Amino acid sequence: MTIYYSLTFLLLAAEMATFCVLVSPLPYTIRKSLFRFLSESPIIAKVAYVLKISFIFVAILFVDALQRMFRVTAESEMAKSGGGQGMHDARVESSLAARKFYAQRNTYLTGFCLFLSLVLTRTFSIMLDLIHTQEEYAKLKKTIGAGAKGGDQVKQVEDLKKKLAASEAKERDFETLKKQARQQAAEFDRLATKYNEATGAVSDKKSD
Repeated sequence: MTIYYSLTFLLLAAEMATFCVLVSPLPYTIRKSLFRFLSESPIIAKVAYVLKISFIFVAILFVDALQRMFRVTAESEMAKSGGGQGMHDARVESSLAARKFYAQRNTYLTGFCLFLSLVLTRTFSIMLDLIHTQEEYAKLKKTIGAGAKGGDQVKQVEDLKKKLAASEAKERDFETLKKQARQQAAEFDRLATKYNEATGAVSDKKSD
């Protein structure tokens, strides 16, 4: 395997390891710190820029490997369709089979590397959106909790106001009853006095 295909294989292995880390069931705090570091670190941004350039070269290698695979496949089909038997045909056939194997290997290697790069990019974006959504949900939950507590306090104040109004109404009714009782007592005293005066006048006339 040539040096650039060896580097492509190392890049593919690094992508596989990174994908396993991203989808692993990490605790929320660790995952949040990890994704914040990956999304905000200037060093990671430079590494991502270098990787984008590397993927351009991998794409070029993929196109070249694909062309070689098609060319070797066509040569193999031509050799099979040609006549003749013997040692020469066996050597040519084995050489074509080896070239076809290497071409297919390089095509799959570069193709999987490009495909996994797209999967990693999309997975990272989804996980980052999920973390932001969880943060917004936590903030909204706190806000709703504070609003619910405030609503309970408002309800308690309203209940106290209603109780106070009811107490004031009862006090006004009690004062009205007291006033009516005093008026009735005064009226009773007045009537009793008049009755006593009238009864006393009648008794005086009889005694005369």
